[in-house]
Amino acid sequence: MKLAIVTTGGTIDKVYFDAKSDFKVGKPQINGILERVGVTFPFEVHELFHKDSLDITDEDRKTIVEAVAGTDATHVIVTHGTDTMVATAKALKERLGLEKTVVLVGSLTPARFRETDAEFNIGVAVGAAQALSPGVYLAMNGRIFDPESVRKNRAENRFEII
Repeated sequence: MKLAIVTTGGTIDKVYFDAKSDFKVGKPQINGILERVGVTFPFEVHELFHKDSLDITDEDRKTIVEAVAGTDATHVIVTHGTDTMVATAKALKERLGLEKTVVLVGSLTPARFRETDAEFNIGVAVGAAQALSPGVYLAMNGRIFDPESVRKNRAENRFEII
């Protein structure tokens, strides 16, 4: 299995800029995470953009869909910010249906933080991409979700079935 990874930014890739007392989306972290844990399968990373998901537009979603459709890999992970991850998953599902196994993943704290959910969520996404039937899914909080029946609960800072 060759895994394609499409990166779009989001909290998972955020870094803290001391001079501005602000967080900005930086370079993708998933390459380093997969290399550190010693994965033994081939993967390729396609960097699309470095955006907070609240800044992702419908035009950006089309770019994501085209990137996922355009890869020859049948198993794809999309790193994405959590605020609009469901909307992007629905766009992918509408266009791709059951052509590929696509798993969107993000984190609620940046991957560079000592206490982050990023590495765990990526591990869940990698396992899901290998084990699930073709379709589009979200991997968050140790669970796999159908984009048609999930939402982000901002008050609880987690994803839940609706």
